[in-house]
Amino acid sequence: MYSVTFRHDINLLDIVWATQFTPETAADYARDVLRRFVMERFKPGYLLRMDMTASPVQSQAGAAVIHEQLRGFPRASAIAIVTPSAITRMQVCRLMTQPYLRVFDTAGPALEWLLKGAAGTEARPVSAHAAIAL
Repeated sequence: MYSVTFRHDINLLDIVWATQFTPETAADYARDVLRRFVMERFKPGYLLRMDMTASPVQSQAGAAVIHEQLRGFPRASAIAIVTPSAITRMQVCRLMTQPYLRVFDTAGPALEWLLKGAAGTEARPVSAHAAIAL
């Protein structure tokens, strides 16, 4: 369904989605991520990579629940979203407007961008191949 990994060595919150969330599972996911963030003692300024490659486009209801439940989530310094799907990119762009966010087709370049200090770079190209998660 999803995995959440906290990589303390590189200050990375690494999330992989492999499901379409219902409003109920979206609420469970949001609570789980927040609980684990606190438990892992992560702080604002972390790096975030969300790999949505194996996830279908989210339903409006599921996306809305995640967006609302995580509205006050501690701020990352840079966000890399991974999805080759143009429709998912459009959904992400509509919901996430952070200027320090970028979308990638594959996970490797996303991690490279984050580790090179993405927060100080031009972060938001709008193109079919490299430009945004829920």
